[in-house]
Parts: sequence; C-alpha cells; structure tokens
Amino acid sequence: MAAKPLAVVTGAYRGLGLETCRQLAERGYQVLLTARREEQGRNATAELAKAGHEVAFQLLDVTDEGSRIALRDRIQQEQGAFEVLVNNAGIFPGPAPGTPESSILQADLEPIRQAFETNTLAALRLCQLLIPLMDGHGRVVNVASGMGQLSDMNGYSPAYRLSKTALNAVTRIFADELGAESGIKINSVCPGWVRTEMGGSNAHLSIEEGARGIVWAATLADDGPSGGFFRHGEPIPW
Repeated sequence: MAAKPLAVVTGAYRGLGLETCRQLAERGYQVLLTARREEQGRNATAELAKAGHEVAFQLLDVTDEGSRIALRDRIQQEQGAFEVLVNNAGIFPGPAPGTPESSILQADLEPIRQAFETNTLAALRLCQLLIPLMDGHGRVVNVASGMGQLSDMNGYSPAYRLSKTALNAVTRIFADELGAESGIKINSVCPGWVRTEMGGSNAHLSIEEGARGIVWAATLADDGPSGGFFRHGEPIPW
C-alpha cells in the first residue's frame, strides 16, 4: 500500500489550524501538526490520533530559524518529500481594532514588525525551505484575510492589515516564479470571519466552515489555479 501524502500545518493546536488537520486527515493525508506551544500541540495531536487519524507533532516556532530548519530536516529524513504546506500560524497584535491606539496615525512600529515576522516573513521562509521538498508536485496555502485586500482596505489595525497584504504578495511572487506549468500550486485563502479566539464569538462562520476553504486549496486538482486569492473556493479581489 502506498504511503499517504504528508500535509504540514503551522499554528495547528487549536482553531482553524487544528480543524484543517482534521479535515485533511479525513481526506487521507498523514498530517504533521506543528505548534510553538508544546503541551497544547501534543494534546491536539493526541485528540486527532484518538479519533483514528494518522498525525504526528512537531514543535515549531515559525519565527525561529533553527525551529524552521528542524522541521525541514525532519521531513527530509523521515519522508524525503511531502505534498501540502498550510501556512496558518498568525498573530493579530493589539491594540484592539477601532480604538484610537490602533489608528495608523498613532501606530507603534513594534507590533507591525512582530506581525510581519509571524504573518509574512515566516511563511516566506517556510516556502523557501519546504517547497524544494515537494519534488515538483504540491500545494501551498497561505492563510490570509479580507483585511489584507487592497480593493477593500479600511483604517485601523495596520499591523495585521499590512502583514496580510504582504503575505498576498508573497503568494503572487512564488506563483509567478514557479510558473504556470509547475506542479506546485500556491494560493492565498481568506477563511472568512470565523468563530475562533481571534475572530471572536460574533463571527458568522463556524471553525469547520472556515477550514473548508483552506482544505479546498490544499487539495486542488492538477488543473486547479495557482497565484490566486480565494474565499470558500471562489476567487476574490486582491
């Protein structure tokens, strides 16, 4: 029996990351669940394994180069190649949206730097390290946000908005350099407003509903799109 394809999901001990792991496992993938919080990550892995899913844990701080390289080395040593990378790990640095302190007129640059390190540069670096292990065929999903859309850009929360807009640029650049004929497809996905710890209890979508669009992009057919921005499997403006 052929080995199951491997999917790697970052920031996956709860919320959209954990549900993405669950849905991918249900579709026949073996999953490497990664998180920077070891206890919570191992507990989440055990929860999925108890349900009969093939899942393993890898400690990963996406902002730490040594941690990123350890992930690459493990995949290289244990698998040689893999098929899916979901760059889900992200932060929404304060202050709270809509407050005077979250205005770009008063924004502290440090939260903006932190957002770029986690939401943009970490995903970029993981793509650099891991795409070569896809052996010419794979799927990369950058979990973005409607708050990063230039076509619908509003004020406040500049750290999050700028980092997610830049993440969309990362998607476009990689897709162009990989080329239209590549077997590796990379797309940005906005999961919508989801009832996670980040999204809050008033959000419109359940975690299961939000994860579906991520999993759709992670499991695209060979004739599927690359270099696009999607919500619920449908293209949206940049």
